[in-house]
This record gives sequence, structure tokens and C-alpha cells, in this order.
Amino acid sequence: MQRLVFLAPVLLFAAVSTGLGLSLRNDPRKMPSTLIDKAMPAFVLASLDDDSGAFSSEDLKGKVALLNVFASWCGGCRVEHPTLMGLANAAIVPIYGVNWKDKPGDGARWLRASKSPYVRVGGDHNGRLGIDLGVTGVPETFVIDQTGRIRYRHAGPITGEVWRDTFAPLLAELGVKR
Repeated sequence: MQRLVFLAPVLLFAAVSTGLGLSLRNDPRKMPSTLIDKAMPAFVLASLDDDSGAFSSEDLKGKVALLNVFASWCGGCRVEHPTLMGLANAAIVPIYGVNWKDKPGDGARWLRASKSPYVRVGGDHNGRLGIDLGVTGVPETFVIDQTGRIRYRHAGPITGEVWRDTFAPLLAELGVKR
């Protein structure tokens, strides 16, 4: 009986250690979104573009589009920015932006300094749209189909390799021509 008393903490420690060790193998970038094949949440955001009106979910309907969630303070957003600019210049697919949890004005200043790849961009300063989308961090990019449904979620920067291996085949399936 005394052996069991001494063995219980060891077994408990082993179980907890095993559980923690297995959880470290989970990659948050590969977490599936619960919104796949569901309608894009309705939203209206104040535009970061000085001359345009509000940016809303209605702007995304009727075409395949990318919705990129970014922030001026995000290092990964700076990594993916050249790729997004290349895609915007090639006019492969319209890219829309959501400036997430940024201080008012910071996102617009960053886009003016870095150039904007976005057709339209809105500010989600309080993070409400991010919550509705299940955003876990920035950058995150969503593929929206012609009917306004979310078809894919990518967490992390879009690089040339990610574009080639993941986005390009999916967009081809959705009828987007290069």
C-alpha cells in the first residue's frame, strides 16, 4: 500500500508530462477553421482608405477574393507584404484587408509607407470581426468564394512557396485563372 502512495505522484507526473509533450506537437497554423464552407460573417468596418466609404462583407460577394488580416506591429505581415504586393500587381485575385487590433491611424500610416496591396481595407480596432472569424493571430488569410463562403483559412505569412503549393491550386479549383 505504501508503494502505491509513493507511485501515485510519479504516475500523475508522467501522465501530465505526456499530455503536455503531445500538445507541443500541435501547430496553431494548421488548426482547422470552423467557418470552412460557411458564409462570411456580416461586417461593416470603417475604411482605412481616406477617400472611400465603409468596407463591408458585401464588398466580397460575387467574386473569389482573399481577405487578409494584418497589423502594422506584426512581423509576419511585413514578411508576407512583398508577396501580397506581387499578387496585387499581377491582378490574379482581389485582396481585401482587415487591420486587426491596431491603434487608430497606425495601419493607414503603415500602408501609405509600404504601399497597399488591398482593393479595400477596413479597421477592426476592437477585434470584433477577428473574433467572428476565429482569428488566432496575424497574419491570417481567408479565401472567399463567389457565393461569399469561406473556403480556406491560412494562419501565418503567405510566401511564394505557400502561394504556389496551397493558394494557387485552390484558386484554380474555384475558377480563378492566372
